[in-house]
Amino acid sequence: MDIAALRQEQLTRAKEVRTDDDFDVLPPRYIGGADVGFEQGGEVTRAAMIVLEYPSLKLVEHRVARIATTMPYIPGFLSFREYPALLAAWQQLEQQPDLLFVDGQGIAHPRRLGVASHFGLLVDVPTIGVAKRRLCGKFEPLDEEPGAKQPLLDKGEQIGWVLRSKRRCNPLFISPGHRVSNDTALTWVETCLKGYRLPEPTRWADAVASQRTAFIRWQEQV
Repeated sequence: MDIAALRQEQLTRAKEVRTDDDFDVLPPRYIGGADVGFEQGGEVTRAAMIVLEYPSLKLVEHRVARIATTMPYIPGFLSFREYPALLAAWQQLEQQPDLLFVDGQGIAHPRRLGVASHFGLLVDVPTIGVAKRRLCGKFEPLDEEPGAKQPLLDKGEQIGWVLRSKRRCNPLFISPGHRVSNDTALTWVETCLKGYRLPEPTRWADAVASQRTAFIRWQEQV
């Protein structure tokens, strides 16, 4: 594995990422969510891709792709490990979304190319990174109230927002993926919060990927 070549590719691709708002459809008719996990001891990469209708946020489509994992886990280079399965799931969609939430980092990455930015570039769709943990950057302490937020800063640059989405839960780390600004990324995540820690697009992607109760109940109703 040529780490130097991967690092150079990240730096090159990061320059192509756009953090201005460039939506083809606004408000979006469909909002997607993506979640990646690993099975069989990491040998299989599983990507779940869901589509919600907006503004109802009702689930209208879901796809799961499982492919052989193409590279080992290397901190800071996770997008190279995850994007092949994401592409496989994306290509199965009958209705591709106008805006995509990805469970992972956008530009809140040491070289400004987390999986949301990397994948957003590949499919050229407005994309937002919604991560459960901080990868880089610093922020001021958050109030405990839901809705509390602080800028996520790194080397003098705002690379995202830290948002307390639910009381007594760890915050979310929201960052632009591609073709979305910092403030717009935050606004859309807030818009898609329905009382849970995760916004509906990534909450449903996780539910589909892990066969959670909410998804099982939904299947029984359709």
